[in-house]
Amino acid sequence: MRLIQFLTTAGSRAVALVISNEQVQLLQGVSTVYQLAQQALSTNTPIQALVSQLAGGEMADYAAIRSQGRLLAPFDHPDPAHLLVTGTGLTHLGSADTRANMHAQTSGKTQAELTDTMKMFKLGVEGGKPDAGQTGVQPEWFYKGDGSIVVPPGTALPSPVFALDGGEEPEIVGVYINDAEGQPWRIGFALGNEFSDHKTERLNYLYLAHSKLRPCSFGPELLLGELPAHIEGVSRIYRNGELLWQKAFVSGEDNMSHSVANLEHHHFKYPLFCRPGDGHLHYFGTATLSFGDGIETQLGDVFEIEAVAFGAPLQNSLGQEQQPLRSVKTL
Repeated sequence: MRLIQFLTTAGSRAVALVISNEQVQLLQGVSTVYQLAQQALSTNTPIQALVSQLAGGEMADYAAIRSQGRLLAPFDHPDPAHLLVTGTGLTHLGSADTRANMHAQTSGKTQAELTDTMKMFKLGVEGGKPDAGQTGVQPEWFYKGDGSIVVPPGTALPSPVFALDGGEEPEIVGVYINDAEGQPWRIGFALGNEFSDHKTERLNYLYLAHSKLRPCSFGPELLLGELPAHIEGVSRIYRNGELLWQKAFVSGEDNMSHSVANLEHHHFKYPLFCRPGDGHLHYFGTATLSFGDGIETQLGDVFEIEAVAFGAPLQNSLGQEQQPLRSVKTL
């Protein structure tokens, strides 16, 4: 079961159940997934059961919604400051080599000597999937921003003027909401483009935090229920309408060094992230990226991330941020 958020032809917001690539069925009584989740919590109803109850007879043209640019991110918060965007790295079995090689290009060290990167990955392989009731090893973790950095599917990812690079990171995103008591609830999963500045990170791995403070996108569809254990996808870049690069990737716990439950535990163990009413988008890490293959992106390039389990592909172009840089003034 997959959901989208979109704008109707009249400009109002709506939530719909994806029926096919051509049709979606509108939900009655809610105009956002946030409202849907709050109703599920207040009535103690599983969200998939609630969707089935609210799915009305009105259908909409999904192909037209996509082509007319009316898609929204599949989850948002009425106050963007209360939607926290975070992520974890070195979580996939194929992710460490790319990171280690990237850092080796500037450090002059061999991959074997990059102990911080490889040690973190090794810890995950050995302890990232604990037995039930046990606590696993902590993953690499980073803060990315709040809801203001999320751009809708089909729109441009605005890279800052000071950025050295803007590259895609195809990932799975966990979508969460906290109830009135601060208990986190997972709503579902979506495809995501975590989008980072890999040249800045390559200067020194301690610049990772800076490299992550960039926009991101996810969707267009929100998958309800459990995450498939094995996910196959393809990441592509188009330039001037032609395919520039593509590479298959895999995700899901069969291909990860950490379990989803372990990644969730080490995020929500902090009371800060259990604030009542807050939403969370958590990126679970990438298995491949074009930067590792020597691709340098350009303004106007189009990123496309696709995996059958998540329905329609996520597409975003590379843009330029227009907001001027500000200097601090004395009050």
